[in-house]
Amino acid sequence: MAEITRYPFVRHLRSTPTAHVVHHRAGRLAHSGTGQAFWFRPLVAVLSEVPVDDRELPLLVHARTADFQDVTVQATLTFRVGDPELAATRVDFSLDPATGRWLGAPLQQIAGLLTETAQQHVLDVLAGLPLREALLAGVALTRERIAAGLAADARLAETGLVLVDARVVAVRPDPDVEKALGTPTREQLQTDADAAGSRRRALAVERERAISENELQSAVELARREEELVAQRGANRRREAQEAAAADAVRAGAEAERTERLAQAHATARRVQGEAEAGAEAARLAAVAGTTPEVLLALAARELAGQLPSIGTLVLSPDVLSTALSRLTGSTATGSAA
Repeated sequence: MAEITRYPFVRHLRSTPTAHVVHHRAGRLAHSGTGQAFWFRPLVAVLSEVPVDDRELPLLVHARTADFQDVTVQATLTFRVGDPELAATRVDFSLDPATGRWLGAPLQQIAGLLTETAQQHVLDVLAGLPLREALLAGVALTRERIAAGLAADARLAETGLVLVDARVVAVRPDPDVEKALGTPTREQLQTDADAAGSRRRALAVERERAISENELQSAVELARREEELVAQRGANRRREAQEAAAADAVRAGAEAERTERLAQAHATARRVQGEAEAGAEAARLAAVAGTTPEVLLALAARELAGQLPSIGTLVLSPDVLSTALSRLTGSTATGSAA
């Protein structure tokens, strides 16, 4: 909005770069343009301010298709005032010289004009389309029809309005109809989901079966290897037993041969010893041959004394000594007499 500063008898107006101000003084054009700043007298001045920036106008149009189904079109129009001086003569953009505000509602008037014109084009397009086609191609068709219709509309051109862009966001039916239309797709999606779940479960079962088969094959292979291990261990034990038996046999043969050799050596030694003892005995007998019995008796007593255990103390009584002397004396005398 323009900024108006009040002074005694005069006032000052300062507009913005996006507003076109038209100033008539006593019926004649005094100022016209954007970004104006000037002095004026309120009693003889007529002011109009026309916005020249781009404006957005949202639309919500209710229409009926060829098969009598209600749909809602959501669109947005972008427009601007292309000829501000012409628009100021067709729409009331006059300002209050005291406050700088519009005396009327020019933007609402322009919005109503654009809305009714665009709504008419939307109704014309959707009235010839069935519901499914309207939902599928309605956005593009209505956008093209609105843009072409508003650009060629003579009334808008005479008002100085220019359409910058037309956008159609959606064409939607009633909620119940929309839900009904989406039911087959939802059912198909649910069917596909169930089929996918079934395939997934079947794949899981197949994988479990494969895992079970692998485990069984692994168990069979393990059992076979254990069997081979047991057989190998048995063969190793048999081989060890055979080797041990062979070693025992060799050891027993060697021991028997050694024992036999020892026995032969012992026998030979005993035989040699016996022969030596026999020779010594024969020599001893030959030495004492022709010897008197007393001498033989003395030799026997000496031999016997050598075989008796050692005697630490010998006590001879007088009787024993007398008897022994008597016998010895008698034996001596007998030998002398002989």
